[in-house]
Amino acid sequence: MRACCLLLALFVFSAAAQQRKHFTINTGTPEGQILQSIGQEPDDAKKLALMQDFISKYPKDEGVSWVYDQMQQVFLKQKEYDKALDAGEKALAADPEDLDAAYNNLKAAEGKTDPDLVKKWSAATSVIARKISAGPSASDEDKQSVDHAKEVDTYTEYSLYAAALPITDPAKVVDLVDSLMERNPKSQYVGLLAGKYLTSLQQSGKADKANTMAEKILAAHPSNADALLIAADYSLQKNRTEKAITYASKVIEVLPSRQAPDGISAADWARTKQAMLGRAQWIVGVGYGAENKFGPADKALRAALPAVSGNSQLTATALFYLGLSNYQLGKTLGDKARTREGLKFFEQCSAIKSAVQDQALKNVRTIRGELGIR
Repeated sequence: MRACCLLLALFVFSAAAQQRKHFTINTGTPEGQILQSIGQEPDDAKKLALMQDFISKYPKDEGVSWVYDQMQQVFLKQKEYDKALDAGEKALAADPEDLDAAYNNLKAAEGKTDPDLVKKWSAATSVIARKISAGPSASDEDKQSVDHAKEVDTYTEYSLYAAALPITDPAKVVDLVDSLMERNPKSQYVGLLAGKYLTSLQQSGKADKANTMAEKILAAHPSNADALLIAADYSLQKNRTEKAITYASKVIEVLPSRQAPDGISAADWARTKQAMLGRAQWIVGVGYGAENKFGPADKALRAALPAVSGNSQLTATALFYLGLSNYQLGKTLGDKARTREGLKFFEQCSAIKSAVQDQALKNVRTIRGELGIR
């Protein structure tokens, strides 16, 4: 019987990846016949048997990478994630630029909900995708390959984002987002994870790094409210009041229109947003108070007070600067009612144990003396 040689263009499709592979199948040979049968077999169990038979008999054949790809897809469908990973690694051993094998191993890692594996295969898939993206694109086929490689690379960023979302271990969150930022600091997913990431850094006792990374995030995402708030708070702690006011004012500007992040209900987001706005107003008010700009300080702190009422230390500081602002405004304007209001705020502050309690008590005695109040 005459052998028939066919050029078989095999297409592999997935949610975010598409790769075209070419190799010649001689259907007049035993190996070619098995490959043809694999491509035509609809039953997964029979298909697996054919693939295992092919691999055992022809481990050096040029079609072995494609066979492992097919095997990997069957295992993914069956949720046999460890077997899918093994098949993917063997496909990559045969063809180190097998984008589908790397991508499907990433999907297997996601199926196992293993953040360390997601990190590993996200990185490996991105390396291959970027290599393909940087290649020539003279033909329509090349352009399609480049376009799909770019889509896959974007998906690798999403995979880190999705892996980080449910994690409660701060160190794990930091590890995943650090990987994402190293790969693409301008990724949209960096912005979406900024709040969780920066909070995780603070929880890990890395306040300085949290500020450094907030500044880095802002270089790529200048309106990110989470990074702005962290940078504002840190700047205030370091007595960089002008910078703190600038950052916090930007939070007040951009936050009202921000939509709820993934996984947060509208009600929870409304509460979170109100707390963030209150903290930003508090920073603005304290910053202006420290700069002796008492009118703006009074306005910002009155707005902040309801939102920070659950935090005694923030409340005490707000009351202290409200007392100072109103006392000074009363003196400047010759308004005794305003001075009495300043006294009221200092009295409220003096009832709270805080770093400013003693000074508030001294101010209460001084103002009462000035007003002739015993």
